[in-house]
Amino acid sequence: MSKSEDIAQKLDLESTIHEDDIPIIDLYMDQVIQLFDAKYNNTLRNEEEKVLTKTMINNYAKGKLFIPIKNKRYSKKHIMLINLIYQMKGALSIKDIKSVLEPLNDKMESEDFLLEKFYRSWIIIQQNNAQNFLEEMKTHEIVVENQEADENDQLILLIASLSNMSNAYRKAAELLVDELNERRKGT
Repeated sequence: MSKSEDIAQKLDLESTIHEDDIPIIDLYMDQVIQLFDAKYNNTLRNEEEKVLTKTMINNYAKGKLFIPIKNKRYSKKHIMLINLIYQMKGALSIKDIKSVLEPLNDKMESEDFLLEKFYRSWIIIQQNNAQNFLEEMKTHEIVVENQEADENDQLILLIASLSNMSNAYRKAAELLVDELNERRKGT
């Protein structure tokens, strides 16, 4: 197994909460946390890291990152939105995530918006991204292996290369957040 395949396997990028994984009945916060732990626990860097906590969920609710909850229970839509937040929080600020999700929340409150259809599209994109990541990792690995450097230096070069790409993707996402905000101001 190549280094790229080993990394992709450890990252378990195809792990996600599919629509069918979300119960039809509304869940209490502890049940939401258990669902996220069950799906994403093997993607954590170490045992001290948490997938989701009560504080995180409360902060998302207070920050109005998703539609208001009812009777301390989270609906299927809430869980879908929390999963989107979970996926974006590693690259975007909470302020940016709120800007991204605000149009969806507004649509859900004022229109007959099918979040489920949007979410299914997101899952397809996420699964494709996992495959694309492995192919891109192999490219980085080949480029780094062709450098005249010892194994540790090659590992450092690979880390620097991935960090560089991560920054490029984050900055591209931030530019798109700014574009989304400008469009919303214009309407």
